[in-house]
Amino acid sequence: MTVCTTASPETAAMNNNTSSSSPAPAELQAAFQAALQRELAQSSEGPTREALMRAAASACRELLGQRWATTQRADAARGDDPAKAPVRRVHYLSMEFLMGRALGNALAALGLDASLREAFAAEGQNLPDVLERESDAALGNGGLGRLAACFLDSFAELGLPSFGYGLRYQYGMFAQRIQDGRQVEVPDDWLRLGQPWELPRPDVRYPVGFGGRVEVDADGSRRWVPAERLVAQAFDFIVPAHHSERVSTLRQWHATAEAPIDFNAFCRGAHPQAAKHRVSADALNWVLYPDDSTDPGRELRLKQEAFLVSASLQDLIHRHLREFRSLHSLGKLNAIHLNDTHPALAPAELMRLLLDEHGMGWDEAWAITRQAVSYTNHTLMPEALETWPLQMFEALLPRHLEIIFEINHRFLEQVRAQFPGDEALLARVSLIDEGGHHGHGGERRVRMAALAIVASHRVNGVAALHSELMVQTIFADYAKIFPGRFHNVTNGVTPRRWLQQCNPALSSVIDERIGKTWRQDLSQLSKLKPLAGDTALIQQFRSVKRANKERLAELIRRETGIAVNPDSLFDVQIKRIHEYKRQLLNILHVIARYQAIVANPNADWTPRTVVIAGKAASAYQMAKSIIRLAHDVGRIVNSDARVGDKLKLVFMPNYGVSLAEMIIPAADLSEQISTAGTEASGTGNMKFSLNGALTIGTWDGANIEMAEAMGTENMFVFGLKTEDVAKMKALGYDPRLYVEENRALKNVIDAIAGGAFSGGDASRYRQLVDALLGRDTYMLMADFADYAATQSKVDALYKDARAWGERAVLNVAGMGWFSSDRTIAEYVERVWSVKSLG
Repeated sequence: MTVCTTASPETAAMNNNTSSSSPAPAELQAAFQAALQRELAQSSEGPTREALMRAAASACRELLGQRWATTQRADAARGDDPAKAPVRRVHYLSMEFLMGRALGNALAALGLDASLREAFAAEGQNLPDVLERESDAALGNGGLGRLAACFLDSFAELGLPSFGYGLRYQYGMFAQRIQDGRQVEVPDDWLRLGQPWELPRPDVRYPVGFGGRVEVDADGSRRWVPAERLVAQAFDFIVPAHHSERVSTLRQWHATAEAPIDFNAFCRGAHPQAAKHRVSADALNWVLYPDDSTDPGRELRLKQEAFLVSASLQDLIHRHLREFRSLHSLGKLNAIHLNDTHPALAPAELMRLLLDEHGMGWDEAWAITRQAVSYTNHTLMPEALETWPLQMFEALLPRHLEIIFEINHRFLEQVRAQFPGDEALLARVSLIDEGGHHGHGGERRVRMAALAIVASHRVNGVAALHSELMVQTIFADYAKIFPGRFHNVTNGVTPRRWLQQCNPALSSVIDERIGKTWRQDLSQLSKLKPLAGDTALIQQFRSVKRANKERLAELIRRETGIAVNPDSLFDVQIKRIHEYKRQLLNILHVIARYQAIVANPNADWTPRTVVIAGKAASAYQMAKSIIRLAHDVGRIVNSDARVGDKLKLVFMPNYGVSLAEMIIPAADLSEQISTAGTEASGTGNMKFSLNGALTIGTWDGANIEMAEAMGTENMFVFGLKTEDVAKMKALGYDPRLYVEENRALKNVIDAIAGGAFSGGDASRYRQLVDALLGRDTYMLMADFADYAATQSKVDALYKDARAWGERAVLNVAGMGWFSSDRTIAEYVERVWSVKSLG
C-alpha cells in the first residue's frame, strides 16, 4: 500500500510489511472495554477525568503493545540480503521529540473514538474534557522536536523499520509562567502523576561512561577506563499508524547510577555524600537544554548528548547481533540519522564500540560508520553549530577525543592530497578549531558539525533555499571537498495530527468534497483547487473557521482575561522567541497600528486580534525583553477605550503542541516573517496553511516552496530577499536612515524609547532600542515599511469575505507536497535505502 504519490518501490515494500493477524474490530473493542473496566476498578478516585484518561491510555497501550511486538517480529524477519531487504532499519537520533498528547492520536489510529465516547458518557464525562487531562510529554521545545515527532508518525504510516531515540526528560525545557509581563521558568513536571503511555523495558540497559583514562594493552589496543559509570534504562513510547497495524517506537533513555549508595559514608552520617553520585546521574534526566551560560551547564549538556548517543548505538549493535550475528553487515542494514548537531558524537562513539569493544580494524569500522551515518542540518547560523572546549571534551570523553583526532588526521591528509598547498582550507575544515572563533578567546574546540559532515555519506538541508545557502555559506568548503554529499529534503508535517485531529470539522468538509484518501496521501488535496470558487465550500470553510475562533477566544479569556472578538482577523505568530524570527517586527507593527487608530479612530479599520506565543531560552535576555514588551504593549492597547475591538494584542503563555492544536485551526493570518536567509525551513508555516490560514511572510525557508505550490499571489510576500540582505550588509547597512525617513516607524521607536509602554521608564527597553538603531542584525528597520504596506493589503482582502475564503481554499489545496510522508519517502529513496549507498 503506497501512502504518497512520491513513494519509492522501497516505500511500497515497507507498507506491505504488516501483519494481518490482528483482532477484528469487534474483538478490539471488547478488549478495550475489558481493559477500561479493569483500570477503573483499580482506581481509588472513582471515574474522575484523570482516572478515565489513565484508564483509556492504559487500555490503548495494551493494544498498541501487541502491535509493537508484531511490528518487531516483522522487522527482525526482513533478512540480511540487501536485494530482499532494500530498506535499512533507521535509527533517528534527536535531543528533542515534541510529541504532544497521545491519547487522541491512539484512539483515532485504533478506531476507538466512538467506543470511548460511550464509555465516558456512561461515567458522566465527555471525551474532549477527559482528553484535556493528559499532560503534553515535555520531551522537546520547538520545530526541531515537533519535526521528529511528525517523522515518527510517518515511520509508522509508511511501515519503515525504525527506532527514534531520545532522552526521558523529567522536567522538559521548562514551563513558562508570566509575572508582571516577564517570563518566569518553572519545572514542567509532566511525570508527576506517572506516564500511562510509557512501556518500561527493564531488560534493556546499557552502561555509559565519563571521564577516566585510556589504557594501552600489550598488543597496542586502546581501552577506555571511565571514572564515572551510569546505566541507561529504556522506556518506550509507541506511535501507531492510522492505515495499517504498524507502529513506530520512540525509545527514551533514563540515567541511573551504576553503583548503589556509599554504605560506609551513609553509616558515618554523611548522607548527602553517600548519594552524591546518584544525584549527579539523575541530573542528566532533569532538563532539556540546561542553561549553557555556565561551565556546569555546558558540561551537563555534553554529558546528555554523549549519554543519548552511547545508549542508542549500543542498543543498535545489540539488536543487530541478535538478528544477524555479525557486525560486518551493520552499515548495509542500519541507518543512523543525526537530527542536527546534538547527536554528532555518534560517529566517534560507533568507532569506539567497533574498535575497542568488538575488535574491528580501523578501515572496516570507518567504512561501516560512513555507510550508516547521515546528518540533517537545521541552521545557517555559524554560532548555532555546536562546538565543545577541547579541555572539557578530553576530561569527559578522552577516548572519543583520540578517535576524533585520528579521523581528523586522515581527513586532512585526504584534503592535502586533493587541494595541495591550501593551508587556509585545512584550517577552515579541520574538526578542531585552533583559532577560537565566535568569541571563544583562543580556546581550542571540537567542531561537531564538521565531524557529522566528514562521517556522513549524505548531508541535507530542510528547504530548497536552506540547502542552497548551506553549500554556499557555512559548509562551502566541505561542499567543495565532497560535492556529491549534500542534498535537500524539504520538511513536512503529518496530516493526521495537524488537520485530521486538530481540525476535525474542516477535515469533514474536505472528506465530503474529495473523499478521505488525503489523510494517507496528502497530494489528494489538489482536488480542492478547481472547487476554490464554490460559494458553498467557501461558506463551509468560513463556518468552520468561525467556530474554531470562538473556541480560541474562550481559551484566551480563560487564560489571560482578555476578551477578543471572533469576527476580528486573528493574526497569529507562535514559535520559539528569537530575534531572527522577528516577533519584534510584529510588535512594532502593532504599535504603529495602535498609534494610527488613536490618531484616527473613526477610519474604516479592519478589526485585528494579534496572538503571540512562544518560549525564550532561559539565558536569552533579548528574547525575554521582547516577551516583556509584548505584554507592556498589550496592556496599553487592550485597555484603551478609543481602540476597543479594533486591535488586541494577546500573549498566550506556555506554548506547546496542545496549545498549537487550539490556535492553528483558528488563525486567519500566519506570521512567517524571519529575515530572508535565516529560517532553515519552518513547519508551523505548513500547519497554518493546511488549516486554511493565509501567510504573510518573507522569501525564506519553506515559505518559498509553499508560495510556488499554492501560487505566489495567494501568499502575502514582503521584504528583502536573501541576496538583498547580503548586498545591503556588504555596502554598510545603517538602520537609522530607515527610521528617519519613515515617520510612522520613528514614532514607534520614540514611543518605546521614551517609556510610553513602560510607565515612563525610559531605561527598560534601552538595550532593545539601541540594538535596532545600531546593529539591527535582522534588518527590522529595512523591512518595516514593506511589512506595514503588506499588512494593509491583508486588511483590504479580509474585508472581502468571498475573496479571502477562496484564497483559504487554495492554500489548503496547495499543501499536498508538505506531508511528512513525502519527506520520509525522500529520505528512504536517497539516504536510508540500500541503493543510496550505491
